[in-house]
Amino acid sequence: MLGDLDRATIRSLEQIASAGRIASAPVPAPGARPLKAGTLLRREWNGVLHAVTVAPDGFAWDGATYSSLSKVARAITGTRWNGPRFFGLREAS
Repeated sequence: MLGDLDRATIRSLEQIASAGRIASAPVPAPGARPLKAGTLLRREWNGVLHAVTVAPDGFAWDGATYSSLSKVARAITGTRWNGPRFFGLREAS
């Protein structure tokens, strides 16, 4: 039917509902692959190459651990960014 959600999104929503997650719990975007601990993300910004390591409790960069990629991107740039987009994990819309 025109305007309906695609099957992958419906399946993702059904899984969330059946797991009994509360609204404030983070929910991965449909089709998004979770990053495994130890994964290295790199991004050049203003001529400097920045390397971020996915840690079990967040993202390690420049001697500190951040709870989200967006917080790392903000620390690097000084402005608000969507972290996955900044590191090339999500296309710009």
